Amino acid sequence: MNEILADIYSTILPSAPFVIAAYALVWVGLLVYVAIAIRGLKATERQIAVLEEAVFGQDGTRG
Repeated sequence: MNEILADIYSTILPSAPFVIAAYALVWVGLLVYVAIAIRGLKATERQIAVLEEAVFGQDGTRG
């Protein structure tokens, strides 16, 4: 192997677990954020449905 490549690999490879862990942490954080956002969206949709029922009633007319 080339001496320069051996030097580069000896520098990069020991830090590979940290890079992998950082990517994994970012993905987990993103998935948690999306799950929380979806849960909030569903709660908001339920609240809108309740408000529409209160405003329009069961028969669909206002009041």
